Amino acid sequence: MRAAHGLLTLLLATTPAMAIDVNALWDFGQPALSEQRFRAALATAHGDEALILKTQIARTWGLRRDFERARHVLAQVEPQLNGAGAEAQVRYWLELGRTYSSVAHDDASQTDDAKARARTAYGNALALAKAAQLDSLAIDTLHMLASVDRTPADELKWADQALAVMAASTQADAKHWEGSLRNNRGYALQQLGRYDEALADFELALAAREKQGRPGNIRIAHWMIANTLRRMGRLDEARAIQLRLERECDAAGQPDPSVFEELEAIYRAQGNAERAAHYAARLKATQNR
Repeated sequence: MRAAHGLLTLLLATTPAMAIDVNALWDFGQPALSEQRFRAALATAHGDEALILKTQIARTWGLRRDFERARHVLAQVEPQLNGAGAEAQVRYWLELGRTYSSVAHDDASQTDDAKARARTAYGNALALAKAAQLDSLAIDTLHMLASVDRTPADELKWADQALAVMAASTQADAKHWEGSLRNNRGYALQQLGRYDEALADFELALAAREKQGRPGNIRIAHWMIANTLRRMGRLDEARAIQLRLERECDAAGQPDPSVFEELEAIYRAQGNAERAAHYAARLKATQNR
């Protein structure tokens, strides 16, 4: 962590920026649209705000799996880090790490060199974020480390560390992470076969999602609970949840193939070949669109 030591020395001589609310400009489902918003804001931005916006433009390219272009944008930021505020520095290192290891990277891309570069970048981001008490960015970095270390045990470790930062924080944007972190922890526990513990975390994730009030995220939380119940052999409970999700998704005009897949598995496990075939057909229809 020698690089981080030098960065911390620089950080102590600067003031955290928290200059712009980038979350208000993001639509993660539409990275190209998000880039347009960031570029529009960039036209009148200066100093740290401009640097932060550029890091988010880089992220839009990462979400589109154009990691070389993302690094090209970040290369424009790097020479200006000397004297930049804490948020700009953290976001630079965090986004650089994402260009080497993220959920958008397949396993084949995760060479030893790529993972080493990601760990260095994430390590710098985490040290800077903790020193500046940028709790949400520290949590974001910890949750990204699970994309470098992809075993369920490692994913559980990083989720626990991120939850510890969240629990100790008084910052609203840090508390906003609870639904995602509980979901990640539950998934790691599920992969380890620790279903009772996984179910408890998924229920906490649901409670957090319900507070935030986003229907899509709430449905995902219910789906994770039902998926775990199926794995536990509690098929009737799992089926009731998935059938309700089917109705809700159909009513919203957003039929969900993952719901059909689960219902097919549930009905096959219950020996109902006719209903299993029905949902296999619904699944195939969504895949052929």
